Amino acid sequence: MSKQKQTTIGTNYEENVAIISKMLQELTVGILELKESQKETAAQMKATDKKISALGSRIGEIIEHMVRGNILDKFQDLGYDVTGCSPNKTFKNKKLGIEGEIDLLLDDGDTAILISVKTTLETADVRKHIKKIKEYRLYIQARGICEHQKFVGAVAGAVIKGDAAKFAQEKGMYVIVQSGEAVKIVTPPKGFKVKMW
Repeated sequence: MSKQKQTTIGTNYEENVAIISKMLQELTVGILELKESQKETAAQMKATDKKISALGSRIGEIIEHMVRGNILDKFQDLGYDVTGCSPNKTFKNKKLGIEGEIDLLLDDGDTAILISVKTTLETADVRKHIKKIKEYRLYIQARGICEHQKFVGAVAGAVIKGDAAKFAQEKGMYVIVQSGEAVKIVTPPKGFKVKMW
């Protein structure tokens, strides 16, 4: 057992005041040291959070580069005459109150394939991408360019959670996953109809 320092209060008033005063000083020093320690811990946690956030961004970039690798070939194999891949296509229209970013945009003139890439793809991400495709359609129409162009949706993820792939296909979107050759497009189920926006 460890021995703890005990201070005994005596019967002498001045002695007791001195003992209590000393205890209060020790307590104050302890509190100040604790506060300083908490500040240091908070600063360390903040620095760690920044590092984790930066790492998450880097992982996202790696996944995008992985998907981009042979994605033109994969969609060409499906019959799309896509010849260009634009990463991080941003759009904004203040008047319509819309803005966003398409992670990868493949284009063949008549059709554009809008791909959302996630480290972990969930059903909510599919819903967000559908909304983004609709907003991008409004953006294109407002600009009066490529109004005839049809949009195809696709989602990609290093990890696919739950029913995200099934949900995306039910919504007429392609699903891109990892494979030994970088990525592949999941074989759509029988009766699958790609949706044109």
